[in-house]
Amino acid sequence: MKRKNFLGLALAATALAFSVAAPAQTAYKSEYKMSLVLGPAYPWGKGGEIWANLVKERTQGRINIKLYPGVSLLQGDQTREFSAIRQGVIDLAVGSTINWSPQVKELNLFSLPFLMPDYAAMDALTQGEVGKEIFKIIDKAGVMPLAWGENGYREISNSKLAIKKPEDLKGLKIRVVGSPLFLDTFTALGANPTQMSWADAQPALATSAVDGQENPIAIYTAAKLHTMAQKYVTMWGYVADPLIFVVNKDIWASWTPADQAIVKQAAVDAGKQEIAIARKGLVEADKPLLKDIAANGVTVTQLSPSEREAFVKATRPVYDKWKNQIGANLVNTAEKSIAARKP
Repeated sequence: MKRKNFLGLALAATALAFSVAAPAQTAYKSEYKMSLVLGPAYPWGKGGEIWANLVKERTQGRINIKLYPGVSLLQGDQTREFSAIRQGVIDLAVGSTINWSPQVKELNLFSLPFLMPDYAAMDALTQGEVGKEIFKIIDKAGVMPLAWGENGYREISNSKLAIKKPEDLKGLKIRVVGSPLFLDTFTALGANPTQMSWADAQPALATSAVDGQENPIAIYTAAKLHTMAQKYVTMWGYVADPLIFVVNKDIWASWTPADQAIVKQAAVDAGKQEIAIARKGLVEADKPLLKDIAANGVTVTQLSPSEREAFVKATRPVYDKWKNQIGANLVNTAEKSIAARKP
């Protein structure tokens, strides 16, 4: 009897020691919250939806993700999103490098005016050494980065005239995102930049409270901006907006290594699909999306190399100022990566 008691105590002690040495996995939540600026009607939101669906399918429902478009978890404040992910208000997000740049200054790299002349240049950055360095910086800032997506090159539209040269922007009231770099760029071009959320921008355009806006063409078409007096579009590709698929670090740590691997691969797969959706109609030789826009009575202007160069020259002081703020070494690496890119 004593021997049985001794064995029982020994086993209990061993179990206790094991439980202290190897704490149990944190229980999974019944639902995880994903923040998005745009819903699934847009490539951005579609990327989040694809990611959530892949994760649910591949984890057999262990990880269920609900989408919250319109940054609704933060009352629409796009610039607070990164901090909210870090703090755990948000579990996952597909976020904009522009919106997160106030918290992570290196993300302003992608908003340097006319840094990236084409899609191959963007890919050279996100899929190369610069992309790896950016992910290290985001990780250090307290958020787990998993994959790249894309909002696209930001083109300019307005209700007044076809923009072909910097002087055409003089005095135009242009809605921009909440970034000091965007304010500097449009001020240098003689425009009157006005910061507002996307939710506020659409009624402002419809009522002509602002003259124009800059956004990827996929957003222009999905939001039907031709119905909001935006009758002139100029394809100038002055900046691009890569997206990043991320997870809150505490949430990430609560998942098993196997589920972490599933969530990461699902993000990579969703990112590739989302990029293809964002570029559809623009990478083909005849750019059918631009034909569709023109069919709505919109004047679509495509700049010649010399016309584009005039904008490059006009914004160069802004580029040089921000190069040092972002980090000269990172920008130099980006410039070299772009110069070595393959078409």
